[in-house]
Order: sequence, then structure tokens, then C-alpha cells
Amino acid sequence: MPRKSIDPAELRAAVAATLEWLDGGDQPARPVLAAAVRLSLRTLEQDAPGHSVEVRVPPFAAVQCVEGPRHTRGTPPNVVEMDPRTWLELAVGRTGWDAALTGGRVAASGARADLSGLLPLLRF
Repeated sequence: MPRKSIDPAELRAAVAATLEWLDGGDQPARPVLAAAVRLSLRTLEQDAPGHSVEVRVPPFAAVQCVEGPRHTRGTPPNVVEMDPRTWLELAVGRTGWDAALTGGRVAASGARADLSGLLPLLRF
């Protein structure tokens, strides 16, 4: 069963609640951070439907996205993993894909594991 579409206002509010932290302030409460990560990952999943890349932001969520061969067993051939702060910085354009990748903040493996054309998801 397909997931319900993300309400853009809900996404914007959830991510906005983390902006102070992204600017160097205190980390938001875990439920606030979890909501921002989960909604933004689900937005990526909706914007780039498919099952060829798994994007992981532990401990909050993982989604499959990007058209291509569907993965069904074992470790996916295309995996992108990062911490919540890096994900949100990418999602709002506070950091670029190449900078995060070369800075070791993103682990990406596989021929399709490049999200640069899909980010940022929103801007403030």
C-alpha cells in the first residue's frame, strides 16, 4: 500500500524546528529530530521513486529510492548512509553533496549512489 503524500507545510515545519541546531545551536529533542529526518527522507522517496538506492540515516530511518533494478536480498548494491545532521544539511542546502562526500560525512557505494541531482529538497 502506498504511503500517504507528505504535506509540504508539515515537512517545512519539521525541518524548520532543526535549523537553529544546524546553525550551531543546541540539538533538538529526539522526537523533533526524528520527525525532520523521517519526513525529509520520505520526501526524497516520493521525489525519486524506485528501489535501486537505499538511503540510511541511523537511528531514525532508511528509504529506498531512485529508479533502476530492484534489490531484494542481502546488502543493497547502492547504499548511502550518513548521520542526521549531515542529512538535514544536505536536505536544506546548507552543505553540498560533493563537500559532504569528500569530507567523509557521507558513505556512498554503488554506481547509482549519487544524490547530488536530488538535493536540496527544500530551502529556507
